[in-house]
Amino acid sequence: MKKVERINTIMRYINNRAHFTITEIMREFNISRSTAIRDIKEIEAMGMPLDAEVGRDGGYFVMHNSVLPDVRFTDNEVKALFIAFMATRNQQLPYLKSRQSLAEKLLGLISNNQQDDLVLLNQILLFEGTNPNNPDLLELSDLPHPMLEKLIQIILLDSYLLITIKEEKEIKSCPIYLLHLYQEKGIWMIEGFNLKEEKKEIIPVDNLTDVIAYPTKKRLSKKKILEKLRKQEEVYNLVLELGPKAIAQFKKYHPLKVSISYTNPYQTTAILKTFININKSEELTEITNWLLFLGEDIKVKEVPNGVLESIKARLYLYH
Repeated sequence: MKKVERINTIMRYINNRAHFTITEIMREFNISRSTAIRDIKEIEAMGMPLDAEVGRDGGYFVMHNSVLPDVRFTDNEVKALFIAFMATRNQQLPYLKSRQSLAEKLLGLISNNQQDDLVLLNQILLFEGTNPNNPDLLELSDLPHPMLEKLIQIILLDSYLLITIKEEKEIKSCPIYLLHLYQEKGIWMIEGFNLKEEKKEIIPVDNLTDVIAYPTKKRLSKKKILEKLRKQEEVYNLVLELGPKAIAQFKKYHPLKVSISYTNPYQTTAILKTFININKSEELTEITNWLLFLGEDIKVKEVPNGVLESIKARLYLYH
């Protein structure tokens, strides 16, 4: 157990007891006497009012009507929270009202010196979507799609959804099992398994007009869904490894209704797997143009012969 976690746990342990001894702390948390004493002194320094009893059977007790000390932020923690608010402003994030109240509480908790630091940071730092003429922490204006919060509330309880989608002039209902909810180029997307057509789909949240939980009796089990997805992955005929430049190009434009899977924590490399129907001339032309658009920062692990021949023909025309 890390020191910070241990001290927080000890604080709660002793706050629920009228009396405790160093020996009890040693036994309960499996620490040495010197460590226990240091932890108790640190807890006292944080503001918990402890009274020591001298003697053989002595120990400590929390003074009457005392409670755990208020949460205190370090200077760096305050700056980190503030910068996080600035960096994510105007990005269509959900829970806008909660973020506004949280920002107000943050400003109310910190000292005057910390507030002065934030004012200075606010004047210096500008992020995408920030109004340079009026950069104000409390003016959060990242209004998300109205269905986003409702969608999140439902998927926290249930991944089986019946969504209503508006596509051009048509409105249709689609039963899906939600795999991921993600944001790409400022647009929230649903990655789900279509329970009716039994295939993976990518659906923009902006296209939703309604969402409810899917009736229990008509559900396909999660195990069977994952099995079907694994079988579909076996028929992938286009597999690419993308470097940072290719990832940037992919984010700008991609005609495929698929997402990339990042292969490192820094999101500088990724892999893309999909199936290309080379018998459709329009799709073949579009994929050829797109692969050339990605540039040289890709490694082709698998590609249909038809696509390869189309690329070679296109390159021949260029030269």
